[in-house]
Amino acid sequence: MRPRIALQFPCAIVEIHRHFLYGCNFYWSVVGLMFKFSRRVESSQSAHWLAGVFIFSSLTTSQLKIVEDFMHDRTYLSGEVVFDAGEEGQALYIIVSGKVLICHPGQFDQPIAVLGPGHFFGELALLDKSPRSAQARVSENAEICVLFRGDFERLMESHVHIASRIAMQLARHMGQRLRRMVAGTSQ
Repeated sequence: MRPRIALQFPCAIVEIHRHFLYGCNFYWSVVGLMFKFSRRVESSQSAHWLAGVFIFSSLTTSQLKIVEDFMHDRTYLSGEVVFDAGEEGQALYIIVSGKVLICHPGQFDQPIAVLGPGHFFGELALLDKSPRSAQARVSENAEICVLFRGDFERLMESHVHIASRIAMQLARHMGQRLRRMVAGTSQ
């Protein structure tokens, strides 16, 4: 019986016999293939989830996958500050899980908005470098996807059609928010 090594991945168990270990190229190609496969599964799930977010709702599945490649995953603990009022806006944040309060500093008991999964905030940072007007504080452990302004600018350069659709949805969102403010309702 030949000795073997079992490597466990989230999506499968791969066994590599001892004689394959001497050929590193084969070993690494198997490991790389499994990593790419598991990443592809995660990517398609993320892209599917992103379709439910208003600013990405006009994109096709393949366009969502491109956008997902420009995003960064972050984890925040309850009580952590995502950004503070007065800081330069750097990114758009999309809540995957958890809750985030948008509030004036020191006024956590009177939030401007309470946001949950599928909501986004900080969108003006994609358009300008103005300071943040409020604080974003996590009230329940949160997973958040982040699209930094620099990444959005690279997306605009490399995928103009996708970026223009996102920008149009941002404009619609800001228009809806302005109408609600004028009408006297929040969020």
